[in-house]
Amino acid sequence: MTDRLYYLDPYLREFDATVSRVDRRDDRVLITLDRTAFYPTSGGQPFDTGRLGSMRVVDVVDEEDGSIAHVVEPRTPNPEPGTNPAPGTLNPEPGTSVHGEIDWTRRFDHMQQHSGQHVLSAAFDKLFGVRTVSFHLGAAVSTIDLAREMSEAEIAAAETEANRIVWEDRPVTIRFADAEEAARLPLRKESVRGGTLRLIDVEGFDLSACGGTHVARTGGIGLIAVASWERFKGGQRLEFLCGGRALGGYRRFRDAMSASVRLLSVLPAELAGAIERLQADARDQKRAMTGLQSELARYRAEELAANAEEITLKSGNADARRCLLVARAQDADANGLKSLAAAITAKPGFLVVLVSASTPALVVIARSSDVDVSAQQLLAKLMAQFGGRGGGRPEMSQGGGLSATSNAIIDAVRTYI
Repeated sequence: MTDRLYYLDPYLREFDATVSRVDRRDDRVLITLDRTAFYPTSGGQPFDTGRLGSMRVVDVVDEEDGSIAHVVEPRTPNPEPGTNPAPGTLNPEPGTSVHGEIDWTRRFDHMQQHSGQHVLSAAFDKLFGVRTVSFHLGAAVSTIDLAREMSEAEIAAAETEANRIVWEDRPVTIRFADAEEAARLPLRKESVRGGTLRLIDVEGFDLSACGGTHVARTGGIGLIAVASWERFKGGQRLEFLCGGRALGGYRRFRDAMSASVRLLSVLPAELAGAIERLQADARDQKRAMTGLQSELARYRAEELAANAEEITLKSGNADARRCLLVARAQDADANGLKSLAAAITAKPGFLVVLVSASTPALVVIARSSDVDVSAQQLLAKLMAQFGGRGGGRPEMSQGGGLSATSNAIIDAVRTYI
């Protein structure tokens, strides 16, 4: 059993302890201490990092026997004969003393987010009777899952109420109670754990069983900002930022806003309207470009059709064996190739094979309705020879990723037809 120093003093940054056990699991070294200020992953809150002596703590594990194991960077267990190991390169032996130091920036960030979650969840509960189903403290944002979907106005009201409690700088105290006493207390959420419970008391606002680390006063949370929300499992998931994360989020928003208004030469309040006008202009330009491309494709199709080669197919109905072949390389993407092929085969008597100039190659095969050739089967033969993926219908098929030049593909087509 490890004495959890953070239970009583979450602000403790350094401590001394005795090594109880040293284990190796796979390539990880785990050091168990008789006491620790390092918080293990638990209750939606991530683990602390820091140092044990010269060793870097990269994970903290809550073991089933009640102890806490500190995962440290691999040490060098056996130095080369005749050499002296560098200080801190050997794992400590059980019974030796070590000095621990947690990464305070990471810890305080977790304290702000976790305390902010308690206050925000309590605000939804008090104003609307909506409970928090689960909580997750992530590396960039934190989330709470609410039992039902909330309106934008309700979310804003809870956010305002939560920040009122923050700015009143109320005490946040730690207390302990057994199950019988806890049953008589106004806990926001009934605890499923037995034995002695650790309670986090936000004065006059929230009382919850929790083993996490928290600020001493709500003012330490700084600010609670709901960043976004979405439907989730019949309820709603909210992303929120507290304290330093909220400041960082504001700075990113400010920088993005400043860059946007500068590029568009508008005031911040005019940004939404400017974006709508840009979107409308882009739609108009896309429609105009589509029309021009279609018109250009018709002209190009007429040119290609005029230079088509008359051939006799190896198979098919006698009346449909003769056709006009257009087999050319074109500097176009898949949509451009399809537009050209469709424009040519709108007329009777054409078989069209268009290949991109790039490698790996794109291929579009199409035929007029009176030509007895399956574009789908012809493409399959090309992919069997040159690789790639694709498909389509007998009238038109397309493929990509063919490992061959346009000339090699066109020559292969001629052998197949």
